[in-house]
Amino acid sequence: MSDRLKETEADLPKVRRLSDAVRKVRIAEAERVDAFSDLYESEKARLGLLAEELDGVFAELPAEDGYFLFQVLPGMPPRFWVDATSHVVIARDRRTYRFLKDTRLGRTVIRESTDVGEIADAVTDYVAERVVERERALENDWMQERMRQAAQPAAAPAPAPRRNWGAIAAAFLFGIAAGVGGLVAYAWFRLPGV
Repeated sequence: MSDRLKETEADLPKVRRLSDAVRKVRIAEAERVDAFSDLYESEKARLGLLAEELDGVFAELPAEDGYFLFQVLPGMPPRFWVDATSHVVIARDRRTYRFLKDTRLGRTVIRESTDVGEIADAVTDYVAERVVERERALENDWMQERMRQAAQPAAAPAPAPRRNWGAIAAAFLFGIAAGVGGLVAYAWFRLPGV
């Protein structure tokens, strides 16, 4: 009798239910989100370790220096920003640090390693290069300004303006004549009996 029951179950068409399929998809999605969340948090934690390695470097920079960021910012993927154009991310293998720089010609890899110390050294060297580069640019600006000032001759005092008294007197007399002429014309046309 049990063989006969098995045959009838196999012969019956399988009943599909949408609610069962939706339930399966939701469970799979929840598992993916959990796995993704774990990966995201582990990447942030690894970047946090790099930030701790670089605490001494950050402490030596002037507090008012706004050029460097030194922050792990959320995003997909999370990134440790050194400045506005360079950052560190975790590679797809979830163990390798990638120190990247955005340039006009595209993104370049400065250093890639699984050792956090190597990446910290690369970031330190990069920061030192940027500090020296900025100092050199500021010094160059100062020197150019000094050279520009030295090349300009000392300005002589401007001579006192000369007044043409004849033109001034002629303009004054013309104004008086125009005023008298205007009063006579007004009296001629407006006043009755004149």
